Amino acid sequence: MDGISGKVVVLTGAGRGIGRAAALLLARSGARVVVNDIDPEVAGAVCDEIAGEGGEAVPAIAAIGSAEAADTCVDAALSAFGRMDAIVCNAGILRDRVLWNTTDEDFDAVVATHLRGTFTCARAAARHFRGAEQAGRIILVGSIAGQRGNFGQTAYSAAKAGIAAMARTWSMELARANVAVNAVIPNALTRMVATIPQLAPFVEMHERGEPLPDTVRADLGMGGPEDVAPLIAFLASDASEGISGQCIGIGGDRLSIWSHPAEKAHLVAAGGWTLEDLAGRGADMLRAELESVGVKLDL
Repeated sequence: MDGISGKVVVLTGAGRGIGRAAALLLARSGARVVVNDIDPEVAGAVCDEIAGEGGEAVPAIAAIGSAEAADTCVDAALSAFGRMDAIVCNAGILRDRVLWNTTDEDFDAVVATHLRGTFTCARAAARHFRGAEQAGRIILVGSIAGQRGNFGQTAYSAAKAGIAAMARTWSMELARANVAVNAVIPNALTRMVATIPQLAPFVEMHERGEPLPDTVRADLGMGGPEDVAPLIAFLASDASEGISGQCIGIGGDRLSIWSHPAEKAHLVAAGGWTLEDLAGRGADMLRAELESVGVKLDL
């Protein structure tokens, strides 16, 4: 594909799921790929698959989260290919529990991988792009849970909401360096969502290679990891020039753009708000303008 062939793209968490699908598509489109995973066998298998199709890929074995892991990924690109054009911050884990059952260890593990890992990898990439005076792409991976919240996903929702905020912030900070930053909001039937009872049957259908119904692909906007991969490849390519600071949704047959948080309605009280004013007309406005929350699965 024009605009991506020859580029070097680092993908974290690329051994399975969305990361693997994106790595394969990027390689098939002519990009050279760094495949990060914590498991050497898994990363090696993806690299072997790419090589078997005539592409170029190298592994970068590291548990994403630390600055050292981020440097390992960037260094792998520079050592193997002499450059880096894009990084995809995709690595993640789940520790789903309701608030009162979420342990410190659960929360810290999810935040360390998703939020801190995105920060450290993006920072390493930004330092490289600025130091090399080179344009680049930083592609983050958010979640609908981070946009709307989701029952039982305290740590995950918080981390993904933070990733959306970082995409907006970094797009401003890196604009002068010609580095675009966007967040993909995927909706895919991966093993990470197989624990959701309403979705488990569709995960199994997809794994068996059965076609998904339109209610899933179009209405829910949910498909397989291979349906998310084209957006990642597009954002890594020159064809995405001028797009930055956005949260872009994709899944199944559906492409979308998420709005940024904005003030919806307001009232003014001269001299400030009293408790009585808040209990009166303030409460009336707040109740009239309530926003919905949660991930909707209308099947």
